Amino acid sequence: MHRRKAMAGLALTALGVAAAQARPVQTELRLLTSYDAEVIAPFVEAFTRHNPDITLRHLNKNTNAAVTELQTGNARRFDLFWASSPEAFSLLEKAGRLDDRDFGPHVDFAYSAVGWAWQSPFTGPPPQTWNDLLDPSLAGQVVMSHPMRSGTTHSLIETLLQDRGWTAGWAWFLELAGQLGTISARSFGVLETVAQRDHKIGLTIDFLALKRASGGMVFRYGRPIIIIPARIAILKGAEHRDAARAFIAFLLSTEGQRLLLRPDIRRIPVNLDVRAELSETLLPEVRSALHFSWSRYDPETASARYWQVNELFEAFIGRDFLRRRDLWRRWRALAAADPAQRQALYRMLTHMPVTEAEIRSAPVGRATLLTWQMQSQRLLDGAEARLEALEAQR
Repeated sequence: MHRRKAMAGLALTALGVAAAQARPVQTELRLLTSYDAEVIAPFVEAFTRHNPDITLRHLNKNTNAAVTELQTGNARRFDLFWASSPEAFSLLEKAGRLDDRDFGPHVDFAYSAVGWAWQSPFTGPPPQTWNDLLDPSLAGQVVMSHPMRSGTTHSLIETLLQDRGWTAGWAWFLELAGQLGTISARSFGVLETVAQRDHKIGLTIDFLALKRASGGMVFRYGRPIIIIPARIAILKGAEHRDAARAFIAFLLSTEGQRLLLRPDIRRIPVNLDVRAELSETLLPEVRSALHFSWSRYDPETASARYWQVNELFEAFIGRDFLRRRDLWRRWRALAAADPAQRQALYRMLTHMPVTEAEIRSAPVGRATLLTWQMQSQRLLDGAEARLEALEAQR
């Protein structure tokens, strides 16, 4: 009897070992991304359906914070980085944080372009050009996020700087400061405040606005349309390289690319055949821009001055946003003042004293930021003194 029980126990043990050996070993693939859960959920669901032996864990983090974490060592051992800001990948490549696994150090999976959005119906004629956003009727009605918190906003600022040039580009943003109702902490918050009609216009990227079209959100591309690639990359030291390669391969597959067409995602696929399914809804200007190199965003230029652009925005717009906005309000109220003096004030309010050449040698750090803040302060003090003199003449 005891011998039969022992034999039965051995048989059950053997069956248990065999069953354990038959089950696939579960791989935990770790993904760091700037996208929120609702955007990546369809990709995760489809990928894990095809790869039941891979569990995909993901963490949402704004692009700046994600880049900082990866540059300082990737302590949480993420395998993949996935975001819309192409310059972030250039920065990580230069820092030696990306791993070339047959795709290159990073791979483009979708395209986007920037512009502005409003909630329909819009009172009066909606803005058609970037310069229309500077119309006095929109003062206090425009919202954007901070480039230190949003890779999308950094790309938006770079789009204007690359198109208009350093001096004219910053002049436009310094004047836009007079139009801002608020500076949102995240790019997602921009459209939330527009949808709630707290502000009329939100500066954003196409896919964030277009997926809200069913709720009455209208998006307009800024002209010229400059195409920005969204990317994904395997990280140096990734523990699950094969699983990471499998996910990228899925993202580039016909099934993965077709998921970009979903109404709740609304991205432009890199796959030409899948993109053809968008032929009726893609604007002719977008289709043209996709075919010409002059309409392409330059991530290398953006990455070379990534920190400087973010800090300049903080020093000249973010830090003294309320004061600068009030100075523009007072300037507009002096419409009847001497045109020459008014124009001199305009030049002061739109002047970026830090040149493109100077930022190339500017050391990264707090001392540089403080220097720029003092330069901004001096310009605002000078503008305010002139305003007070003109106001006293009324």
